[in-house]
Amino acid sequence: MPTPSRATPRTPPSSQKPPALGGRTWTALVVVGLVGQLAWTVENMYLNVFVYDTITDDSNVLATLVALSAITATIATMVIGAASDRARRRRPFIAFGYMLWGLSTAAFGFVQPDAAPGAQPAANAVVMAIVAIVLLDCMMSFFGSGANDAAFNAWVTESTVPANRGRVDGVLAIMPLMAMLLIFGALDPLTQAGEWKLFFGIIGLLTAVVGVLVLVLVRDSDSIQTTGDGYLASTLHGLRPSTIRANPRLYLTLVAWAIIGTSTQIFIPYLIIYLQRYLRIDGYALILGSVLTLAAVISVLGGRVIDRVGKRRAIVPATALMVIGLIGMFFVREMVPIIVFGTLMMGGFMVTVAATSATVRDHTPADRVGMVQGLRMISAVLIPMVAGPFIGAAVITGANETYIDLGVVKQVPTPWIFIAAAVVAAFVVIPVALLKRRESEIEKVHA
Repeated sequence: MPTPSRATPRTPPSSQKPPALGGRTWTALVVVGLVGQLAWTVENMYLNVFVYDTITDDSNVLATLVALSAITATIATMVIGAASDRARRRRPFIAFGYMLWGLSTAAFGFVQPDAAPGAQPAANAVVMAIVAIVLLDCMMSFFGSGANDAAFNAWVTESTVPANRGRVDGVLAIMPLMAMLLIFGALDPLTQAGEWKLFFGIIGLLTAVVGVLVLVLVRDSDSIQTTGDGYLASTLHGLRPSTIRANPRLYLTLVAWAIIGTSTQIFIPYLIIYLQRYLRIDGYALILGSVLTLAAVISVLGGRVIDRVGKRRAIVPATALMVIGLIGMFFVREMVPIIVFGTLMMGGFMVTVAATSATVRDHTPADRVGMVQGLRMISAVLIPMVAGPFIGAAVITGANETYIDLGVVKQVPTPWIFIAAAVVAAFVVIPVALLKRRESEIEKVHA
């Protein structure tokens, strides 16, 4: 990794048109990115609903499921990222990873308490189902993160340049929203009808098919570099204190990402349950569809602005937009106001992620691209998905709101999860201020 004395100066905002990407590259970005997010949407949101509806309503079980998945995903990204660095190839890791990812996703629908023969009494069947779903989720997360978060993200970094990364990450940032929109519009009726096997099977098959298409769409960059480190040393390189000291801008940006990610994970795992059970809105798919569509437009337009005004400068204003939306979500109860503030919340989040992700790419050493994907996972997934859901669960437990479902008293998420998320998001100003000061120092050195 570069030392501070050799660090590359901050890329200034440019009014020149960013270099164009080829049609094959854009097609791969959109297809592989979108389908990957379809699978992640199933795992991040609908798996919780599946467990809540068919296995247990314990919010701590849901939080544990999310946390273990995040730990597995981070380990997978670190080991596969380093392996793809050493192999100097990304395509096979993406292709075969997506195929296995699809198969493991399809298997979710077969895990239910009544699918555990001989488990008596009923409580034992529930415990077995919880253990099975956790193990399968970890398996799915390993394949998915190795393929998407490690290999695919490394390929994106190598296929772009600083001048067009804001635009590219602006498009990639909307993929989770578009994935949610597609699932809500086309497949959500299956979940409401209890057709979970078909639901998971469709997404799993689609993911596996894209793995095959990767062999045609993706071409490895000729510029892939590697180091002479051993495999273990390469995998753990980014965790060394000396590496952190030598690359402060990279790690400050990762801290900002961890804060934003933790904020969103306080409410996202419980969002559908909140709309369904607390607000009692049957047409929540319409709300989410409207919010995601409008937020996607904000993200795409925001990506263009990011390339013009500068990536770091965009982080705090975009986060402020997100916080306004979160505070609004605490107060609103009707459909139209929810759409308005939900759009601000998700649109601000997407622009923040795009600016942060593009900044990380700019500060990624050319010979450590795969390894840095593991660091991205620690900041964007591990820390948020371990801390966020448990903060949310603590807020839900503290509020102690319940409802009765078929004679059973169940806990329900409350609006306080949005206030908790807003408080956490506000802390992003600290690493961004330190990043600004560091950039100013480097500019003075190069002046």
